[in-house]
Amino acid sequence: MTNNARLREESNKYAPGGVHSATRNVEPFHVFTKGEGAYIYDADGNKFIDYQAAFGPYILGHNYPYVNNKVIQALSTTDMFGVGTTDLEIEASRKIVTHVPSAEQVLFCNSGSEATYHAIRLSRGITGRSKLIKFQGCYHGWHDYVARNMLSAWDKIGTRDPGSAGMLDEAIDNTLVCTYNDLDDVERTFNENKGEIAAIILEPIPHNIGIIMPQPGFLEGLRELCTANGALLIFDEVITGFRHDIGGYQKVAGVTPDLTTMGKAMANGFPIAAVAGKKEYMQRFNTQPGGDVWFAGTYNGHAVGTAACIATLEMMENEPVHEHIFRLGERMRSEIRGIVDRLGIKAYVAGFGSTWTTYFMDFEPKNYTDLQHNDAEFYVTYRKKMIEKGIYKMPMNLKRNHLSYSHTDKEVDITLEAIESVLKEMTGK
Repeated sequence: MTNNARLREESNKYAPGGVHSATRNVEPFHVFTKGEGAYIYDADGNKFIDYQAAFGPYILGHNYPYVNNKVIQALSTTDMFGVGTTDLEIEASRKIVTHVPSAEQVLFCNSGSEATYHAIRLSRGITGRSKLIKFQGCYHGWHDYVARNMLSAWDKIGTRDPGSAGMLDEAIDNTLVCTYNDLDDVERTFNENKGEIAAIILEPIPHNIGIIMPQPGFLEGLRELCTANGALLIFDEVITGFRHDIGGYQKVAGVTPDLTTMGKAMANGFPIAAVAGKKEYMQRFNTQPGGDVWFAGTYNGHAVGTAACIATLEMMENEPVHEHIFRLGERMRSEIRGIVDRLGIKAYVAGFGSTWTTYFMDFEPKNYTDLQHNDAEFYVTYRKKMIEKGIYKMPMNLKRNHLSYSHTDKEVDITLEAIESVLKEMTGK
């Protein structure tokens, strides 16, 4: 029995399914023991170039020395106190307010799901309304407010599709689902629910389903519709934030939401998240005396996360992090397009900045419905064969890949060679 198999068997004794987050239970199953730079290693000593990046936090690379050392340094003098604030919280807040256009004030929590929960509750407190708009295929966390119509079965699109047993009907039914990139659908939903919608929440690029780019005018149109209807616009930048720009995708797009949620790349893999927005809205949280929207958490602003956040943003401020990962991303996408063209494979190579995915379909998808044209079986088989060649991409349908500052042209060369080899093998060309 391999070490991976033995440890998996043991893990199943102690945890349901042997994993501690649902999407980690995939085949082939690995027990990972080390991460360094662009590479991850499993219990059998297998080495992989990592493009999964734990769903996106590792913008600098695994165990990045500058960040790790700052965390170690912070923990030599501080941890958490549960009263007042810390110098680390102040500095991390200052950096976010400095760089993110919508962030006049910010509050820290520990996961993206917490951040979206707080943002939605705040929007309801401000507007006095109950309903929420999200988009089919987008993911905003595990809580009842948003855990519906995520990776729906194709025949569930446009229907009531809760993501879990145990959800409250009231929460499910107060969340309205629209089609991404369809402003007419959003406007129609506002008109059918006049004066009832508190907010729109969206991934400005729906990365839960790979990379679907907003069409020209879509984000601007959402901003206008929210303003016209007295609703708040919430950008869930847990994935896009800091990965696509130190100011988030909102800075790239030139569209400023009312509230923003952040996480993942803000601390290069250390646990921290945030909700930020206009001061007049953020002051409704009861961290401000007189505020009436509850905000609390034992581990909020812990030294581990805030020190890592400061160090990660310092790297972005002082080194060409985005220039490097964007160049590698453009090279990867361009050369994969060349490979699929040479082999005559029906494919659309999607991406932005340091992210990409190859949909096996013959047109650019504009929304989740379009993605039913992707050859899911081919997509997942291709990824599993890449893992066999030492290239780790999440072996699930519709998942994005991520480059980090630790990846170099050497890793891209190896990856492109493996891609061409696998695609030739799969197509017999």
